[in-house]
Amino acid sequence: MKQIAISVLSALGLLLSGCAEQPSLTAQTPVKFSFQEVSVHDPAVVMGEDGSYYIFGSHLAVAKTQDLMNWTYVNQGVKNDNPVIPQVYHQMEDAFQWAHSNTFWAPDVTRLNDGTYAMYYCNCEGSSPLGCLGLATAQSAAGPYVNQGILLRSGMGADMPDEDGDLYQAAQDPNAVDPVLFRDTRDRLWMIYGSYSGGIFIKQMDPATGLPLEPGYGKKLLGGNHLRIEAPYVLYNPDTGYYYLFLSFGGLDSDGGYNIRVCRSEHPDGPYIDSMGNEMTRCKGPSGTSFSDVTAQRFGTKLMGGYRFQWVEGEAGADRKGYLSPGHNSCLYQQETGKYFILYHTRFEGTGEEHQVRVHQMFFNREGWPVIAPYRYVGETLAPCARAEIPGVYKWLDHGREISPEARLSQLVTLKQDGTISGDLSGSWQHTGESGITLEVDGKVYEGVLLKQWDEDGLKYVMTFTALCAETGVSIWGSGLNALEAINLS
Repeated sequence: MKQIAISVLSALGLLLSGCAEQPSLTAQTPVKFSFQEVSVHDPAVVMGEDGSYYIFGSHLAVAKTQDLMNWTYVNQGVKNDNPVIPQVYHQMEDAFQWAHSNTFWAPDVTRLNDGTYAMYYCNCEGSSPLGCLGLATAQSAAGPYVNQGILLRSGMGADMPDEDGDLYQAAQDPNAVDPVLFRDTRDRLWMIYGSYSGGIFIKQMDPATGLPLEPGYGKKLLGGNHLRIEAPYVLYNPDTGYYYLFLSFGGLDSDGGYNIRVCRSEHPDGPYIDSMGNEMTRCKGPSGTSFSDVTAQRFGTKLMGGYRFQWVEGEAGADRKGYLSPGHNSCLYQQETGKYFILYHTRFEGTGEEHQVRVHQMFFNREGWPVIAPYRYVGETLAPCARAEIPGVYKWLDHGREISPEARLSQLVTLKQDGTISGDLSGSWQHTGESGITLEVDGKVYEGVLLKQWDEDGLKYVMTFTALCAETGVSIWGSGLNALEAINLS
């Protein structure tokens, strides 16, 4: 896309009533952080016995970190001499033969009652739902894992009954991939799984053995007729009393429009409902169709998709690349700090299918919906914000509702001292609580959070906001132009 340079003074007139001074667009000294990046597709996070966080992804990619910023690989690629699943071609021979592929797709790792690490792996042919989902166990998060066998199969032909004892039908039965395990408030263990095909399903599992309690595919939560929905992940928040089901809509490629959405339920097995009041069981494609994005995009509260905060003349970082197709997330609650995080992979403008892991803080707004911090995590901590710190010029980024390959681009607005919003959009804002903000534009109300963050392109600390309009299921981000001297780092 064409880079757009915007002159702040001419585009907005920063000396409008309510803006006291022209902001400093650069820090006195550029603020820089170093990162050790990894490419782990579909990162599923678990804490290891050594206190590190491990992420497990497709293609048997595994990495670990202590600070959620710097990662080291534990393994890359499917090979017999890997430390995670030794002799993998022998151990997983049955899975590879069933799936007609030795490619691992998105796994998940959880801990059973006795502390055993349980890896739920999956394999799939790729162009069809010929897939399987199995269990491997280890005494250490990093392995070595020992295969315990296949738990579910999909894509079987007419000569073999499916897991429900019927004829497998791809438009209504699941593809046995993309598992995620979670416990409910009664310590019951559940597995949600599925990708495209017949939708997303849930089964109750034995927390002692990790095996299914009952045969069959389980209960359908949403999807059908090959809607492009996959990558379920469930997080329970005891403060709100809801189970949050995160999903990735669209395709994972750089031009696939991958985006992260959420719905919630008071019960682990649903029904799950988005912020607009849609019961997700209604989220399915029209009969006889495939990949109906027009249908899918009506459902699910959209948290983020592809985006770029545009460069403003006078800032550092004129040559910037937006994020494309962010998705297949997992989530983390850090009990010692009270922080929530979302971990996902993303591609970038102009770099093809290259991808990296990103970690952002996540918060819950006054209405109990999650909102994602605009920038990657560098150790920042949510802190009370004085009202006088809020007014200024912001890059306003509306994530919209579409499933689109294009990065959403920021606009410029001024949050004025009198509580009004001017610039490319007009409306009003209020400081709500110590770090809360309510914004109203075009009759739509967005509830969110204020956070001082590191602007990775502008190399400065800035004030940001992240907010959500429950009525429309649309998220917005704001990134201040004014460089701040410092932020609170943990």
